[in-house]
Amino acid sequence: MKLKELEGILQDCAVFDNPKIQFEQYPTTAHLASRMLYTADTVYDDIENKAVGDFGSGCGILSIAANILGAGYSVGFDIDPDAIKIARENAEQFEVDIDFVWTDLGSANLDSFQGKLDTIVMNPPFGTKNKGIDMVFLKKAIELAGTAVYSLHKTSTREHIMKKAKEWGVSCEVVAELKFDVPMMYKFHKKKSVDIQVDFLRFGKR
Repeated sequence: MKLKELEGILQDCAVFDNPKIQFEQYPTTAHLASRMLYTADTVYDDIENKAVGDFGSGCGILSIAANILGAGYSVGFDIDPDAIKIARENAEQFEVDIDFVWTDLGSANLDSFQGKLDTIVMNPPFGTKNKGIDMVFLKKAIELAGTAVYSLHKTSTREHIMKKAKEWGVSCEVVAELKFDVPMMYKFHKKKSVDIQVDFLRFGKR
């Protein structure tokens, strides 16, 4: 499957009706999701026939992309039951099999998944409302993934993340520098949309 084809398919993914600012819910665009998963699959062979977890799965677009690219197993984790409901409906519409776990990743015990997930993909909250939550997600993902973690983070945090990766004994590679287009979704937004510079990172387990 070509990248453009994957992006086109993912455009049909339904997004949040009423996004919740406390969870920093911004939908991952088809543009970003397709590039993340396509690269993970074609360049690193981390998706096809692999068990893939999606942290902060939201409306399920990353898990759906993983499924389309031939993931052997997919599971999404999210704190918001309304998001999981949309994700389930999306999975049904795309006719893909995805398990969803309703949990707070900040405090969840995920021992039952230890050794069961090869790859974890995520577009975590950036930590603007809940300081440090992005790093909590990342540390937990690295502990759980067997092979690799793919994640989006603000480019401004790159140095800090590289330092943490070293501390945690994992490799960290900037796969791409991307623009995250945040549309006007919340009352405090003054502009129609804002582009945030983000790094698409791959963390490899040694």
